[in-house]
Amino acid sequence: MPKGYWVSVYRTVSDPEKLAAYDRLAGPAVRAGGGRVLVRGGRVAVHDAGIAERTILVEFDSFEQAVAARESAAYQEALAVLSDGVERDFRIVEGTD
Repeated sequence: MPKGYWVSVYRTVSDPEKLAAYDRLAGPAVRAGGGRVLVRGGRVAVHDAGIAERTILVEFDSFEQAVAARESAAYQEALAVLSDGVERDFRIVEGTD
């Protein structure tokens, strides 16, 4: 079964306090949903129209698990705290077998 991944690239962070509050809630929500953080910040080499900001990559055992974790009550609480504190590109993608 193909794995599922959350890919999140932050274009701007307008409220670092909201982001910090989100991080405190999102980490446990991701782990509870079966996610494993593979990349969280760190160095980025961008090409073409890439964004050289904070990048997060989270792995799940399946695409369905990744979707369910995003829809969970715990993660929705984290999103409510984050609110308009950032502008980001967030997507869930299916890996290959």
